[in-house]
Amino acid sequence: MDRQPGWSVRLKLTLSYAAVIMLSGGMLLAVVWVFLLRYVPAVMRTATPGTGPHWPAGPDRAALVSAFAPKAAAMLVFLLFIGLVGGWILAGSMLSPLTRITNATRLVANGSLSHRIHLEGRRDEFRELADAFDTMLERLEAHDAEQQRFAANASHELRTPLAITQTLLDVARNNKDGDPRELIERLRYVNTRAIDLTEALLLLSRANQRAFTRGHVDLSLAAEEAAETLLALAEKHGVALETSGDQAPTTGSHALLLQMATNLVHNAIVHNLPAKGTVWVTTGVEPGYVVLTVENTGEKLTPQALSTLTEPFQRGSQRIHTDHAGVGLGLAIVKSIAQAHDGTLTLTPRPAGGLTVTVKLPAAPLAQ
Repeated sequence: MDRQPGWSVRLKLTLSYAAVIMLSGGMLLAVVWVFLLRYVPAVMRTATPGTGPHWPAGPDRAALVSAFAPKAAAMLVFLLFIGLVGGWILAGSMLSPLTRITNATRLVANGSLSHRIHLEGRRDEFRELADAFDTMLERLEAHDAEQQRFAANASHELRTPLAITQTLLDVARNNKDGDPRELIERLRYVNTRAIDLTEALLLLSRANQRAFTRGHVDLSLAAEEAAETLLALAEKHGVALETSGDQAPTTGSHALLLQMATNLVHNAIVHNLPAKGTVWVTTGVEPGYVVLTVENTGEKLTPQALSTLTEPFQRGSQRIHTDHAGVGLGLAIVKSIAQAHDGTLTLTPRPAGGLTVTVKLPAAPLAQ
């Protein structure tokens, strides 16, 4: 934004300090005049000869004023000098932290997110501002690194179906005796995967930007709807699906919360035992929160594997080779939806194998 040049804050503070000092000096002189000089007679009277003792005449008001005024004017000039010089030095000392913050802001504007202010000293307004700025930079740097990593992964994932499609078309062109129905089926599968990936990316972006309208949502109903939708998939995988729990009223987007519950149940079904697995879906209420818990049987998870499950495009080996391999964004979308609703996502490995996923969201305020 283009702005016309103006006075610096340091100069304004200096002039303010000097003005306060001059005003204080002027008020002191006014007090001297009001409470002292005005009681001095304008003309001093002397005793008449022969009527009594004789005292020398003292200075009258004019004499005192003529003697006092030059000294007062000189003192005001001295106070003005002290106010300007001292105010300039004091303002510079007070504004030096702001100068460091401004320089850091310029570096950030030029793309240097690794710079930190690290303002030393005890806590005050400037140091709180510097600490808040450093915290913001840390989050921005982490978010920027995450976005770059996500963009690289997304580019790779989007390029894969396009490359496969190009390969299939090249093979079909060179092999004119091939079965076109097989080619069509493969292209349909690759195209479906590309569409699923694109929709998942759009959903993830929508959750991250919090671009949704909030309303009353019962998380228990969303969990039941997700379980009913995936019941056929659970039967296909030989997984028993059990739902239970109390009403869990919260506020948010019904579509996003339903997608969150669907992703959790879908992952619990696919990442399960080869046969006779179980998925438990429960909802509950805690003080100030509603809770959705999805627990499943399965293989034991190492801490290293657990820490990567919410990263985008992280897929287990079983999912890659199934008909429901997904696009590697299931739990990443769940995490983003939970954070967009001011909630938390917790992953806990089960001792016997499998995973317990817990989502906590703020409870809806009670109706007045």
